Amino acid sequence: MYLTTYPVARNRRLRKTASLRNLVAENNVTMNDLIYPVFVEEGISRRVEIESMPGVFRVPEAELRDEIAAIYREGIRAVMMFGVSHNKSPDGCDSWAEKGLLARMIRTAKEAAPELVVISDNCFCEYTIDSHCGVSHNGHVDNDQTIANLGRQAVTAVKSGADIVAPSAMMDGQVKAIRKALDDAGFTETPIMAYSSKFASGFYGPFREAAGSTLLGDRKSYQMNCLNGREALRESLIDEAEGADFLMVKPALAYLDVLARLSERTLLPLVAYQVSGEYSMIKFAAQAGAIDEKTVVRETLGSFKRAGADLIVTYFARDIARDGY
Repeated sequence: MYLTTYPVARNRRLRKTASLRNLVAENNVTMNDLIYPVFVEEGISRRVEIESMPGVFRVPEAELRDEIAAIYREGIRAVMMFGVSHNKSPDGCDSWAEKGLLARMIRTAKEAAPELVVISDNCFCEYTIDSHCGVSHNGHVDNDQTIANLGRQAVTAVKSGADIVAPSAMMDGQVKAIRKALDDAGFTETPIMAYSSKFASGFYGPFREAAGSTLLGDRKSYQMNCLNGREALRESLIDEAEGADFLMVKPALAYLDVLARLSERTLLPLVAYQVSGEYSMIKFAAQAGAIDEKTVVRETLGSFKRAGADLIVTYFARDIARDGY
């Protein structure tokens, strides 16, 4: 490739004014690109702030309708719903019960804002006694029992009004099982947003407090080794072959290489999840005066876009909607 050099080439010509910089911006982040996670807790009477995630709350189920209406008014167009259950069991069966928390919160969200895209996080860690992501026996999660239950859970979510289901359990065959369950129930047009490259990460700590899913042990037998890149691509491409409509890389910041490599291998929309630990690092560093929060949020979201993300799940979505980061 032939490159013109200085003094003929002056790259700063296109950086001279804000209007010029905006005109040639290669990537942009808008509210249409952002998904806001919402934690809904049953059996509480007031909002509970997550100590490790400043500005993020568990919302009482009784206040969810007003919360969702406010979120939509502020400009958020998609939410991902997480239930904080008080009815845990070995198999997490409350999550597929017609009157269980998952069904109730999705129905409430759709009734409060019909045009809002409601995404159901489909897993079991918030609903099982041991906080594993499926049916476990002596600490070992049974893959095939779990994917059968994921199918039941996904059907319940869609019957309740979910626009998208997002399986996050990292079980082999989960997308195929959910696709079949949805199709058999007549929901052939419901898309699946697969948590397809999900790593066993240290960045999830604050989320476990938020979702009430603190685990003794780890999830390394089903979530991926943080050192493996080729495995992540394999996982995502298998999910695509099984019928996924979106592919997700989680966490985002430490795995931009995976996101970029995946973007070269698929035509599906890609999702980056800016997880709780990423959010908390920025929040606490900003509170300490070490960084400017708005600048760093823009920079990190831009890095996800640059690496290939079409959508971003982020706890900053509401701050961005309110304050125009």
